[in-house]
Amino acid sequence: MPDNNKPFVVFAGFHVKPGCMEAFLAAAHDDAKHSVADEPGCRQFDVVKIDDEEDTVVFYEVYDSRAAFDAHLETPHLARFREAFPSLIVAEHPVRFGKLF
Repeated sequence: MPDNNKPFVVFAGFHVKPGCMEAFLAAAHDDAKHSVADEPGCRQFDVVKIDDEEDTVVFYEVYDSRAAFDAHLETPHLARFREAFPSLIVAEHPVRFGKLF
């Protein structure tokens, strides 16, 4: 299968401010829930709290294609998350992309 037909994977990470984890996770779970429920091209959206780094959260997202991810960028639930998260984090890690094999 050519690479461009493989599922498109997104890794996004955040360093959450002390005392803000509950609010951050609420916003993250809203985005994740609506991504899977409302976007036909979103196969999976997991919110992962890293064991060794108690203030770090990583999103693991799987889309049918890059185009499906690009459609995700225009959704109202992502707009809500983008509005909510900046005041809750210390830093946003660089987003990384990959493909499932």
